[in-house]
Amino acid sequence: MSIRPVKRLIKSKPTLEGAGVHLRRAFGFGSTSEFDPFLLLDDFRNDVPEDYLAGFPWHPHRGIETITYVLAGTVEHGDSMGNSGAIAAGDVQWMTAGSGIIHQEMPKGDPSGRMHGFQLWANLPSSLKMTSPRYQEVKSLDIPEIKDDDGTHVRVVCGKFWGKTGPVDGIAADPIYIDVSVAPGRRKTLPVETTRHAFAYVFAGGGKFCNASGPLAVPTEAVEWADTHPPSEADNRSLVLFDRGDEVTVQAGDDGIRFLLVSGKPLEEPVAWYGPIVMNTQAELRQAFDELESGKFLKTS
Repeated sequence: MSIRPVKRLIKSKPTLEGAGVHLRRAFGFGSTSEFDPFLLLDDFRNDVPEDYLAGFPWHPHRGIETITYVLAGTVEHGDSMGNSGAIAAGDVQWMTAGSGIIHQEMPKGDPSGRMHGFQLWANLPSSLKMTSPRYQEVKSLDIPEIKDDDGTHVRVVCGKFWGKTGPVDGIAADPIYIDVSVAPGRRKTLPVETTRHAFAYVFAGGGKFCNASGPLAVPTEAVEWADTHPPSEADNRSLVLFDRGDEVTVQAGDDGIRFLLVSGKPLEEPVAWYGPIVMNTQAELRQAFDELESGKFLKTS
């Protein structure tokens, strides 16, 4: 077994999206090849209603899947197919935009004004870019939960983990998406298939993601010190991008640690991306925006 080294530790950055929603972006836009098949991760946790109530009014998507995971508050949604509803604390909505959808997402806080959650974008392969749009909505009670003997707690949103299978299925990127809590001071090793790209996003507590299967080498010269890669501290709103290996090891800090652990099989396809539309070529991207302007964006099955 080989521990995945930490390739990069990134602090999510304040960003303004939609009609003026204040959020933090862990990654997205620019080069995302190291995260392939994933394109973007937004952390929209906020306790100030004025910073999120304007929401994300009607906007298009094509060529991707969006995964919304709510921790507190609700997100009301509607779309061009006539769907509407709300996802609440602990719920997940997985939207396959495929050939095109126009929708809106309007966050509403809980009684304390909290609106907490995440949105992840997953790319679709070229063969499925123009597939029919669909939704999968999963209520909190339908998400399998696992508690290990040492107190480690895992919610399996998607994929197979520790013998449980998440309720979201039929996703092109074949992702594993889990919500992990490790008790204070505990060290935990979690399996991740070698062929996958993987990252963790810490959203409570803190800890260290260990870098080597064996003891760290003692450098013989000062100039070599940077190459020993000591374990990396990761606290709230930290993104940890992992290199190759088949397991991830975390040492929880004094307050424990809670994080999303997400992995997927890379598509290794060209990406042509502008705003909410992601295709393979610039010509396909231009066609999508031309269709949007001419009223031909939405396809009938």
